[in-house]
This record gives sequence, C-alpha cells and structure tokens, in this order.
Amino acid sequence: MPRPSRISTAPLVVQLLREGIVESVHQVHAAVADSRGRVLSVAGDADNASFIRSSLKPFQAMAVTATGALDAFNLSDKDLAIICGSHQGLTAQARQVFGILWRADLEPTSLQCPVPADKNSPLEHNCSGKHAGMLAVCKQQGWEINSYLQRNHPLQKLILKSFSGLLGMPSDEFICAHDDCGAPTYFMQLRQMSTLYAKLASGENLEMERVVRAMTHHPEMVSGPGGFDTELMRLTNGEILSKSGAEGIQCISRVGEGLGVALKVVDGAKRAKYAAALHILRQLGWLSPDHADTLAETYLNLSDYKRLDMVGEIALS
Repeated sequence: MPRPSRISTAPLVVQLLREGIVESVHQVHAAVADSRGRVLSVAGDADNASFIRSSLKPFQAMAVTATGALDAFNLSDKDLAIICGSHQGLTAQARQVFGILWRADLEPTSLQCPVPADKNSPLEHNCSGKHAGMLAVCKQQGWEINSYLQRNHPLQKLILKSFSGLLGMPSDEFICAHDDCGAPTYFMQLRQMSTLYAKLASGENLEMERVVRAMTHHPEMVSGPGGFDTELMRLTNGEILSKSGAEGIQCISRVGEGLGVALKVVDGAKRAKYAAALHILRQLGWLSPDHADTLAETYLNLSDYKRLDMVGEIALS
C-alpha cells in the first residue's frame, strides 16, 4: 500500500511545576486516527516510532478468542480482561490468572514471565495474565509449551499475522524485540498504534468486540485500584478503552466510534503520559468536565507542592 505522507506539528509539552516554577519538561508526540487508518489530529510527529510494549496486549489476547481457546476452557470475560491487562499483582488478580491455568490443565511453573522483586510467584507479575492466555492457546492447539515466547513459535506468528493484517501490512515489515516479560513486542509508528485502537473499538469485528467488552466491564483486571487505565474506564462506564505501555506509551479508543489515540512521551515518563492523555481527551471532547477534573486531581496534582501543566494543542491534520 502507498506510504502516507508525513504529518507533524509542534509536540505537546508537559511541565512539572514545583510551587509554580518549572522544574522538569517532557515532550509528547500523539496521533488520532480512524479505523481506515486516516490520521485526523496530531501533536508532534504521527510517524514517531517506538515499541508498543504492553499496549499490544489486547491484540495478543485476540489469539485466545480467534482459536477458540476462550470457549474451549470456559474462560470468562473477566479472564479475558486480565489476559489484556498489566495488573498490580494483587491477590485477587493472581488468583484470576491461576484460574486460567487451572482450567487449561497447566501449572504456574509453565509461566515464563519473571517473579517480581519482593514477590513469591510469576502469577504476581503484571504480565502473567497475558502469558496464561498464550499458554492456554498453546494447550488448546497442541503447540509446544516450553517455547511459546520464541518469535518463530506458531502462537507468536499468529499474533503477528493478526495485527499486521489489521494494518494491511506484511508481517516481515515489523521490527521485533523482547519485552521485559520475555514476550515479543513490536516497533511501530503512532499512526499505526492509533489505527489499531480505532479498529479495536469500531464494533466491526466480533473477536475485538469481545476484548473491548471484557476490558471495559472488568477494568479492575486491566490495571487495578488507582491505575490510570482502570480509573479512566471505570469513570467513563465503558465509553473509553485505555491501555498503557511502558516507556511513555498510552493508547485509547472511543468505543463504538472507530477512533483511536496513541501517544509517546519522548523520555518515557509515566506521569507525563497520563497528563497528556487527559489533555488530549479534553480537547477531543471525550471526557466530561467533571470526569476530567476528577482524573486531574489524581494524575495532575501530584502533591501540595507539585503539579503537572500542559502546553500545546493536538491539531487537525
């Protein structure tokens, strides 16, 4: 397909103010796209590329729905939500992951995500749900279990084929690297990330619709109490889907409208991506003033002495 023309404007700037004085500054690139891949609004460079990190999880989870593993093992929407999530390792969340493995007749020792520091089990790793879902697919398909994280494994090939097909691109055009949990992640442009999230919540695909329903109905499994994704989805009652990724990646969908947002904080700061996301959602009119103010109290007002302030607009492309 023809390569789209480059779209760029001034990036957003997030300032950390200490008693009104600028102490730190973060630059943010962002893109808004529709489900046809058209970039509608941009701040900075829509072609800015980075690893999508954990924002890929809803598309990795589609392997569970596409292969029939979800129904074969009688997994629930709550199970699917934690497969999509980057959870906090809470007891209820670890138990949810254990339940996925138990129904697939798998042991927690099959998980190849690390045991977090100061924890006792890989079940408590924030990616354990994703790994449990991958293992369930392998068990249902009769694929090798021990090598499920290798790039040439049938499972990883299926995941890559799925999201590259959504973008209308050959699989071999994507640069792959291993995420911190050991699973493959992929290097892509913000225009591609935002297009994926536009397609995810467009309502045009039953498998993606089930992922959306699971995440928005069970936001406590996607992150946890106080987590940005959880609180945003809980507050908006399923109108917005949100999934963070490490190193300053944030992706958001407007459910049912075929619109997606993707942003990247250049220096990877977590606090800046939440501020930028709220700023963009306000400008797009996706948040009511009351909801925006409620979230700002948590994610912009960091203490009595520190707050985050935004400079810049997301412009029509």
